[in-house]
Amino acid sequence: MANLKVNAMGLEFKNPILTASGTFGFGEEYSQLYDLSILGGICSKGLTLNPKSGNTGIRLWETPMGLINSIGLQNPGVDKFITEELPKMKTYNTVIIANLGGNTSKEYIEGAIKLNNTDVDIIELNISCPNVKSGGMAFGIKSKVAYNIVKAVKKVCKKPLMVKLSPNAENIVEMALACEEAGADSISLINTIKSMAIDIKKKVAVFDNIYAGLSGPCVKPIAIRMVHEVSKVVKVPVCGLGGIMTSTDAIEFIMAGATLLQIGTANFIKPDIAIDIINGISDFMEKEGIKSLNEIRNII
Repeated sequence: MANLKVNAMGLEFKNPILTASGTFGFGEEYSQLYDLSILGGICSKGLTLNPKSGNTGIRLWETPMGLINSIGLQNPGVDKFITEELPKMKTYNTVIIANLGGNTSKEYIEGAIKLNNTDVDIIELNISCPNVKSGGMAFGIKSKVAYNIVKAVKKVCKKPLMVKLSPNAENIVEMALACEEAGADSISLINTIKSMAIDIKKKVAVFDNIYAGLSGPCVKPIAIRMVHEVSKVVKVPVCGLGGIMTSTDAIEFIMAGATLLQIGTANFIKPDIAIDIINGISDFMEKEGIKSLNEIRNII
């Protein structure tokens, strides 16, 4: 039997397949469709210290081979997540990752402190959030800014810290190295790509915020390139995501250097797609005589 188990950040994952933040809620709806204990892990919907109602106007817009979203981190806030959502997530018998965002260093730090004494297994730091003290530029654009926020959170964080990188960073390799130096226990990439859509009949931008985030199969070639570049220079495990729709996509990411994988937009197309991907990886390993993912990871 092929061994899909993965050991990373001091934790054992049943397999490398996680569900990506923003595409799986807190798992409750999907739990009615299949047994979530099959998953390697679940990344929560993006959390902020205080509740957020999200963006106004159109939030989702399909584009060829992709999906553009402008959700705006709508979420119940960290406190409500801890009291109401996390207890249910823990019943799914898989690794639980809390995705944490913020608009100031203080918000990130306070959010991490609140999550310290919970059953969350990992904190995934979303540094694509706008830094209100820097004119709205995301924390994840400039390496020095990213270093400072990761270092500040790591100083108080008692959980393994995975840092989610934006593909809009000035230099993705430099960014990853800065986060690793600041104390990141893992790097995940890529987050959505800054994009735009126009309604030609109304002659306006589709989204109230003008720009939004592009995900789906169209971003895969960019995501896999960035995962490959980053995995060659960092010593911490890399979690790859961006356009993974099939087991073939997943295997490509592993060969490019990913230790873990996150499935995002594909969940909207086929809610139980993660099962297909897990089974597909297993079948490939059986046919190729591969006993462990370590045999093919980072071989490119």
